[in-house]
Amino acid sequence: MKFLLVAVNAKYIHSNPAIYSLRAYAGDELTPYIELVEYTINQQIQDILADIYMREPDVVGFSCYIWNWNIIQELLQECPKLLPHTDLWLGGPEVTYNGLEILEQFPHVKGIMVGEGEATFKELLQWYVAQSKINGTKAYNVQNLSDIPGLCLPDGYTPVRELIHLTALPFLYDHTEQFANRIIYYETSRGCPYRCSYCLSSVDRQVRLRDMDVVKKELQFFLDNRVKQVKFVDRTFNCDHGHTKAIWQYIQEHDNGVTNFHFEISADILQEEEIALLGRMRPGLAQLEIGVQSVNPKTLEAVNRRADIEKLEAVVAAIHKRQNVHLHLDLIAGLPYEDYESFGNSFNRVYAMNPEQLQLGFLKVLKGSPIAERADEFGICHLSKPPYEVLYTKWLSYKDVLRLKGIEEMVEQYYNSGQFVHTLSFLEQAFESPFAMYEALADFYREQGFFNQSPARVYRYHVLLAFALRYDNAYRKIYQELLTYDMFLREKPKSRPEFAMDIDASARQRIREFYQTEEQNRVYLPSYEAYDWKQMSKMTHLEPFFYPVWDRERMKAYHHFTFEELQAEALAGNMPDYILFDYNARNPLTYEAGTTLIHSNS
Repeated sequence: MKFLLVAVNAKYIHSNPAIYSLRAYAGDELTPYIELVEYTINQQIQDILADIYMREPDVVGFSCYIWNWNIIQELLQECPKLLPHTDLWLGGPEVTYNGLEILEQFPHVKGIMVGEGEATFKELLQWYVAQSKINGTKAYNVQNLSDIPGLCLPDGYTPVRELIHLTALPFLYDHTEQFANRIIYYETSRGCPYRCSYCLSSVDRQVRLRDMDVVKKELQFFLDNRVKQVKFVDRTFNCDHGHTKAIWQYIQEHDNGVTNFHFEISADILQEEEIALLGRMRPGLAQLEIGVQSVNPKTLEAVNRRADIEKLEAVVAAIHKRQNVHLHLDLIAGLPYEDYESFGNSFNRVYAMNPEQLQLGFLKVLKGSPIAERADEFGICHLSKPPYEVLYTKWLSYKDVLRLKGIEEMVEQYYNSGQFVHTLSFLEQAFESPFAMYEALADFYREQGFFNQSPARVYRYHVLLAFALRYDNAYRKIYQELLTYDMFLREKPKSRPEFAMDIDASARQRIREFYQTEEQNRVYLPSYEAYDWKQMSKMTHLEPFFYPVWDRERMKAYHHFTFEELQAEALAGNMPDYILFDYNARNPLTYEAGTTLIHSNS
């Protein structure tokens, strides 16, 4: 008897902890009857179907989410044709809240595991083993499916399943080889004390914590195996301060110099001691995802989100000051009472917090969420199929949503890529606000047809230069230097970019002499002692600059200079200063090359 648990992930780097948790909880005695398989939504439906068929399962269980429900519905239509005697089961948030409707739509599906699935799956598997009457197996006392709590069957729901004690869940990872180059997901709590109406976590307000002694042993497993990244799936990781501090202190004290831990937190409830703990961490040890969503008080009240925006800003500033924690801030477009102008205000305020990543997302009206019940009240029209994304509201037209979609793409390509940090900082001064800048950039993309045929990563530097010169043509040379600096911060291209200023003979000679001197004295590149000057010049880069493009605050002031003042300000006239880019000394947060300023007279 084989029970095949199927996951269809959004990307290859993702894994599905749900199916691993189901197998682990079932225990060693039942594990031989379980097989796991993971696909991605980018695979062809026929390839997935063929693979499931070749595995010859007796039962198939699909793990259902908004990102895979469309493809799973296709599989539910086709599987019965090829596997007519195979039972099909569903589980996951996408099928928990309208089970009877789904079973009516797909009559070949035998049932749905509702809500938390570990104990339910174990009893269901015991029932199948008992039905199979396999010689030598234990006789399980499960007489009927209707005796198993937590199921939705064609004739109705069985009793509600009691929530499990979180420490009773076995650890999912006994080895890490199969998760190489993939994200490891880890869970130390379930439930959330908050009632944000767009989130399914608001349905379960009972927060359950995994025992800290167990958590520390599991954290040490990740550290000992030098896992690259562990992503906590706890909905509000820091809702229990003792739990938070114990985990942060442990990873700080046992840091292996490699592993990164990702946490989703509520920043405005962070305590001073927790901020201090974060401040002592190695750069790159922790990254924080903070859902701001909106700064409009009426919007936050409408979605039952408690947030002190002023405190949130202060906390983010305090964390940012240390420059050792990667910050990811989220906004949601399409919430009640948030029109285009209001969202622009939310964007500008969050943008000013200077996060490493700014995610501009769109409201998804999830099944079972409180906001789904109030969608008509708020005039929220959304897609009928996953991802149930907002189309328009009373306050935001579909045209506005499309404009925000364009801005989202610009933020992703230009801000979140981290390729244009210094150029964007200067360019913002030419616009009324950062939101206005990305709005204009999206219009420029639309006009040039770039949304239909997106420019390659390297060519985006050229696109940004063309855009900047349309609105800020007086600063051509500055933009050329800024883009050159930004490019060499991220990479050492094989050929000199076309937009870079020409290097004259004296500068080329200065660069040659620098590396020849460095071969003798090793002042700036001591870690390259095994290499001669030619090798060092190929592994690093020395670039002349007439403007202090590395100093973002100083460069901002240049927007107030006249043309004559700019000419005079250009460093020492025809005597540039130099920046040495060291690609073996990258910033662990930004991945920027290490830089050293070398004055022209040094």
